[in-house]
Order: sequence, then structure tokens, then C-alpha cells
Amino acid sequence: METFNFDRRLWRRFIKIAQPYFYPLEPRLSFWAFAGLLGVLLVTVVCVAFFVVVGATLAGQALAPEMVNKYAGGLVKQVQKLVASPVLGWAIGGLVFSGVCFGLAHRAVLPRWRQWLLLGLLLFLSFAVNGANVSLSYIFRFIDTALGAKDQPTFWLNLTLYGVLIIAAIPILVGYRYIRLKLGLFWREWLTHHFLQEYLSHRSYYELDSNSSHTEIDNPDQRISEDIRSFTSVTLSFLLDILDTVLTLLSFTAILYSISKPLTWGLIVYATVGTVIAVLAGRRLIKINYDQLRYEADFRYGLVHVRDNAESIAFYRGEPQELQQVTRRFAQVVRNFDLLILWQALIDLFQYGYNYFTRLVPYIIVAPLYFAGKTDLGTITQAYVAFMQVLGALSLVTNQIQQISSFAAGVNRLGAFEEVLTQHQMHWGKPSPNGRIQTEEANQLRIHKMTLLTPNSEQELVRDLTVHLAPDERLLIVGASGVGKSSILRAVAGLWTNGSGVIVRPAIDEMLFLPQRPYMVLGTLREQLLYPKNDERLTDAQLQQVLEQVNLGYLTARFNWDEILDWPTVLSLGEQQRLAFARLLLYRPRYAILDEATSALDVANERHLYQQLQATQVVYLSVGHRPTLVDYHQKVLELLGEGRWQMWSADDYRAKLMQRVG
Repeated sequence: METFNFDRRLWRRFIKIAQPYFYPLEPRLSFWAFAGLLGVLLVTVVCVAFFVVVGATLAGQALAPEMVNKYAGGLVKQVQKLVASPVLGWAIGGLVFSGVCFGLAHRAVLPRWRQWLLLGLLLFLSFAVNGANVSLSYIFRFIDTALGAKDQPTFWLNLTLYGVLIIAAIPILVGYRYIRLKLGLFWREWLTHHFLQEYLSHRSYYELDSNSSHTEIDNPDQRISEDIRSFTSVTLSFLLDILDTVLTLLSFTAILYSISKPLTWGLIVYATVGTVIAVLAGRRLIKINYDQLRYEADFRYGLVHVRDNAESIAFYRGEPQELQQVTRRFAQVVRNFDLLILWQALIDLFQYGYNYFTRLVPYIIVAPLYFAGKTDLGTITQAYVAFMQVLGALSLVTNQIQQISSFAAGVNRLGAFEEVLTQHQMHWGKPSPNGRIQTEEANQLRIHKMTLLTPNSEQELVRDLTVHLAPDERLLIVGASGVGKSSILRAVAGLWTNGSGVIVRPAIDEMLFLPQRPYMVLGTLREQLLYPKNDERLTDAQLQQVLEQVNLGYLTARFNWDEILDWPTVLSLGEQQRLAFARLLLYRPRYAILDEATSALDVANERHLYQQLQATQVVYLSVGHRPTLVDYHQKVLELLGEGRWQMWSADDYRAKLMQRVG
């Protein structure tokens, strides 16, 4: 059973998923290089913001000196002091230092210029918002002081400044939110493409299917669609919140410290204790949220399973059993969610007490200073604003422990998924502990001393199988259900490789596989026929001709070529099998593998399709139960169970069947 904690494993999984979008993972110290670049980016933003403020202030004073001196005289004096101080040199040095750092890392950063540019822009806008908040703290201080002194001109002046600042801040806030969502969308797009490429390469999707030995990853579709969406949006939110926390602390800690040193240190201790308590409670929430994601996905899969098998369930009248399985899955959802809301309530109790009590602290500490005449009335307001800003920054974990717990559960799911995909890529093509069936390419099909095991090595399906086919010979594989007929086809296709021996076959793109239930793509009738090569050079007339060959010419009278339908429900299984044969006749590969590809057809249609196939140069292997299939093959491989087998000529096997009937 996996452990769900804020631990090193969770951190490694997080870094492995999150970092590559911004910085590659290959170098040994890549995380620290990435963290260093984030710090350099922060320095760049602060320096750029400094020059923007200085430039805007000096330009405003040059263009409208009377208005600027009236409304922002204090800012002008402060800027003039900064320009005359070493701060200007530090800002220039900071930009030079940033340029050097990003120049040294240009190979890693240039291919990712868009995300770094957007991240830098977001930090700049965040810094602007923090600057506006600092200005507001002073404006509120002056407003309250003017009210206490009944100084109307000062009161109305600062109230006007407040309105102007709000008007200027609204576009910044809207732009910040838009760019943040845009960066999250770009990140999700990149990460989704990355996981899809890993999932669909080297048949990882097949290895993770419930029919294989790798069943530890449940609902990969949810992990790719929902977990990635949540991961990118929440990670970006946390990343920006952390960086914004740094900016907030830089902006408001100095203000708070200038008002009251005991208030500042007490706040730091209080926030630290709250964070520790929140982390301890969050350890339990991670597992609950992890289970909730899994149970929700299982419940949804149960409903999808009913929808995909609606007709079969209706024929069996299996509604009570389906209701039972769906209800059982939903009961797990409800039971776990009930536990989740209980823990959320306990954490809410802590958070509400934590946040409401702290609102009294600034007044308790600063009010005595005001009553003693050591400060003005506005200082209390400014202290409260600064206190809440710093508290919010220091209480990032405390206030978002529920979101962090849910996020950590998603990281575990994505991390486990990524690890299994990576492990599969690393072991692709390598022998398993029980050996691996070797595959060689040639112009014809041969199997030499092949022993085939199931993927989990629990069963030996066939032992030392040897098959040699002449270029014009067709092979039929027969046997009782469950002896491994379709498994041999999987081995020929390279899907099952657990065992020993050698399979010699043409290149995989020169072979076409027709399963018992053909795959119907999510597309048009034209795309059904063109699958899997999608040769757009073929005309509608050619496609119509091949439909006529398989007795499906009437489909174009029922459906438009470009009409997108749910074909597995629109077409019967027999029509789907004939459509798959149309693909075979259309592309005419060197070899065709037919796994009970005519099982849903009547004998007449089956005979017609095999006669059409025999008229081509396609060499084929068939799996089937019908005795009539022997007529279309030259050799018959009979699987006897327990690894045993026997090869027959078609005539000898037909004679054997006649003896059984007699």
C-alpha cells in the first residue's frame, strides 16, 4: 500500500512532472539551476519595476509638474532620493547579472522562451499589484488620519488618489488573470501532448490495459484529461502564490517592522505554528483525496461501461446487476466523500479560528501606541493592512491546506502514471525474466520453436511451436476456446513477447489485423474505410467499389460520406466485419491476420469475402471455429491445450472432421 505524505517521493514526482516545461531535467543540478533562474527572474522583475516607476515618475514631473507635485509629491521626493542613492547602481547591476545568468542558460531557456516571458510578465504584474497595495496602505493611513484631524482637503485628496489608483489597477488585475490562465493553457497543452506521446508510443496503452499484466494504473484517461488539467492550473497557482508571497513580504514586512517590531516577530511565530499544524492535518487529507479521485473515476467508468454495452445488457435483462455494480461504486464515492467532508470540517474549524483571531492582534498591539500619543490614527489602519498582507503570505500553506492535499493526491496519480510509462519505455525491447520471443523480418511467415506464455507468466499457451508456410499457403488456427489461438496472433503482431523462440514475418506495416470486433474510428464513413493509413488519394468511386465487393454498397444510400456517427451502434457486428474486410481489400497488404473476422456473418457472406480475398495476392492466417473455413486454407494448426499442438494439411483435417461426424 502506497504512503501518502508530504515526503521526498512526492516532491520528486512533482519536480519530474512540473519542471521540464520550464527547464530540462537532464543536468545533475537541474532543479537548483531552475530554482536559481526563478530567483534571477524575480530580481529582473524587481529591477525592471524600479526603472518603470522611476521613469514614469520623472516623466510625469517633466510633463505635468504641478499635478504630480500636488498628488504625488512624496513619491517624487522618494524617487529622487533613490536615484541619488546606491539603489540605482544595484538595479543596473541586477539587470546585468540577470542577463549573464540567462545567457549562460540560453540553451535550456531559448526553446522555452514563451513560458519564461509570460511568467516574467505575471511576476511584473504581481509586483505592480503589490505596489498598488503598498500605496493603498498609505492612502488609507492618510484618510483615517485626516478624518481624525477633520482635515477635509487632505481627506478628499487621498480619496481621489484612491479612485485613480483603483481605475489604474483594474486593467492590471484583469491582464494578470488572463495571462495566468493563458500560461496554464499552454502548459496543459504541452504536458498533455507529452503524456499522450508516452502513452501511445511502444504500445504503452496496450500494456496498461486491463487485459495485460500491468493493472496498477487505473483510469489512464482520467489522469491524462482531468489530473493534468488540475495539475497545471494548481501548480501555476502555487508557483505564482509563492513568488507573490516573496514580493508581499518584501513590500509589507518593512512597513510592519517600522510600526511595531513585537508585532512582526509575533506574527512570524504565529504563522509558523499554524503552518506546522496544517501540514500535520494535511497528511491525512492527501490519502482521502487520492482515494476520492480513484473512486470517482471508477464510478464514471461503470456508467460508461453500461452505455457502451447497452444492447447486450438489454438482451440479458441485466439491469439489476448493472444497477448493483454502479451503486456499489457510487457507495465508495459517498463513503469516502463523507470522510473527506469530516476532515475538511475539522480543518475549517482550525482555519476560521486561526484567521478570525488574528484580526484582533494589530489593534491590541498598535492601539496603546495611539492612546499614548506616539502615533497617529491612520497608523492603526496601515498596521492592520500590512499585518493581514504579511499574515496571508506566511499562511499560504495554512489557508490552502485542502487544495494542497487534493493537489498532492493528483501529483501522486500523475507521478505513478509517469513512472510506469517511463519504466515501460526503458524496458521496451528488452527480454523479460522468462525470456523474450525474437522477431525477424523477411518476405514470408515462419515460426521456429516458439514457446508462448501469458504476460503475467502464469500459463504456458503453446510449447516449441514450429510453422513453415510456403509463399502461397494460408494457415487456419483452430482449437477449443481459451487454448491460445488469438494469443498466437498477438505474438505474431509483437503484442505478446513473453516466452522464447523466433517469429519471422514481414514488416509490421505490411500486415493488417482484423479482430473479431473491428475497431471503428471516431469519424466519417470515408475515414472508416481509409483506416489505418488514411490515403486521401483514393476517390469516392474507388471506395464505393470496394463497398460493393463486400456487399455494403447500400451504406452510401443510408449515410453521407462525411457524416460522423457512432458507428459501433449504427452498424451491426456483421456489417462492421464486412467493413473491416473492405479495408483489407482496399490496401491489400502482404499478410492479413484474421481473428474470427467472419464470426458474425452467415456462411454465404463468409464464402463471398474469402473468395474476394483469394483473388488477391494477400497471404492470410485465420482463427476460427467453423469447419467451412478449412476450404479457404492449405494448412491447419490445431491447438490441443497445455502447450500441445498438431499441424495438419487442409485435406487431412477435413477428413478428420468427417470421421467425427461419421
